Amino acid sequence: MADRSFLSGNGYFWLDAWVLANVIQLGTQKFCLRFLKPRIDPCGRLFDQMTQAARSGTANIAEGYARRDTSKETEMRLYDVAKASFAELAGDFTNWLLLAGEAPWSESDPEERTVFSMPIDKAPFSDDVRHNSALHVLGQYGKFSRWLDSEDSLVAARALIVLLARETMMLGKKLSATHAEFVEKGGFAESLTRDRLAARDAAHAAAGDAPLCPKCGKPMRKRVAKRGTNAGNEFWSCTAYPECNGTRPVG
Repeated sequence: MADRSFLSGNGYFWLDAWVLANVIQLGTQKFCLRFLKPRIDPCGRLFDQMTQAARSGTANIAEGYARRDTSKETEMRLYDVAKASFAELAGDFTNWLLLAGEAPWSESDPEERTVFSMPIDKAPFSDDVRHNSALHVLGQYGKFSRWLDSEDSLVAARALIVLLARETMMLGKKLSATHAEFVEKGGFAESLTRDRLAARDAAHAAAGDAPLCPKCGKPMRKRVAKRGTNAGNEFWSCTAYPECNGTRPVG
């Protein structure tokens, strides 16, 4: 497989959630171009709101993934913004149905089940990524085209509501996984702190002024007590803390 490390910040090209978001964005743009006529949307506000909500969802997934190595907090916030944008868009399509005196498909409707369960193929490409990812998105759009390109706006709206439900579910799982990763490993700020402490510990060890922990024998680092009767005073703490809570007084 070709080296694609230079695209590490653009790994969203391989995300099912990003691919489906593009399908939704294309479907929304086509819907608005075909059905939002001046009589219905005289000022063009609904057109702008719906197409911008679709774009916001897709763009925030890409931006969130691009920030995954520098800020898990920002990554999660952007995924959440994407979810909110898609929820707003689902409300617009639901309102379109209500205006016509109709409702979304029931969960037991065969059409709903078919659209909801239609698989998103794994991205098969490893080179010429921008070109091949676009072809992949178009291929996945084709799976839903008989609904999304329907001349009946109610069919297209119902299908997009189902795809938006799938998308928000996928983003919810992505948020949960990212949160779990943050809890386990921390984020960029935590990584910087670990690196800074490791460098300081190495400097102490090289200078020979860091004692060894009386409990486990590992090097110690200077810390400042934050509370208690010794608050504000320095003390030696085991570098293995919190696994080891060995301490020594300074001096």
